[in-house]
Amino acid sequence: MRGLGIDDLRGFLRDDLRQKMDFSKTDQSRGLPAPPIEKPIPEGNPETIDLPDFTSLISRREVLLFEAINNRRSHRVYKRLPINLEELSLLLYSTSGIQKVINPAVALRTVPSAGCRHALETYLCALNVRGLQQAIYRYLPLSHRLLKVKESDSLRGLIVEATLGQSFTGNAAVVFIWTTIPYRMEWRYGIASHKVIALDAGHVCQNLYLSAHMVDCGVCAIAAYDQDKMDNLIDVDGKEEFTIYLAALGKIR
Repeated sequence: MRGLGIDDLRGFLRDDLRQKMDFSKTDQSRGLPAPPIEKPIPEGNPETIDLPDFTSLISRREVLLFEAINNRRSHRVYKRLPINLEELSLLLYSTSGIQKVINPAVALRTVPSAGCRHALETYLCALNVRGLQQAIYRYLPLSHRLLKVKESDSLRGLIVEATLGQSFTGNAAVVFIWTTIPYRMEWRYGIASHKVIALDAGHVCQNLYLSAHMVDCGVCAIAAYDQDKMDNLIDVDGKEEFTIYLAALGKIR
């Protein structure tokens, strides 16, 4: 940040770059292949978990959209109750689910994204999910499965430490952790990519707030965290992929 003033940082919120950059020099314009929809699964038969169908939740608990919007609050106090896999399945589809694959590099999802680039990945710090071992997982939207990233006996303490001592994260049933793979957006938009990546994260988190209302859960979005500790917790490199946003979730009624 040294050398940057507040006016420079405000410039990040503007769209002046679009008039200044040469879009003919982006990797898309140069004919390079687009990055894939989903981060590849590591080799070696890693453990994956199929997520259950969640449609029964929809028929059982119809919620008016305005009710969900009007009752939206950030919740930092949760009951010591688990959520189940069916509920988690609904929440993941609502925030990152794929509706239709157009080609290996483009898919329509439940959230909007600039240029349909969807530069985010979803990780979970699962602390109290019935039927799911306490561990870090990555959501695989193409197959609607979870990939186990790593286990830890001290996961509650680690997530609190990585969120700068915000203790409610350790009391949540699950903490959603969104990373960005910037090149997915940079491939098309170059240096004009980074504002819209941040906007996309907001779209995803708002869907979590609204869909959580269907399963009697509360959410608190989190933008304050230790970058290195959070990236290390979910095993990303911190450069080509890094944490950009989080949200704690748990039962509230």
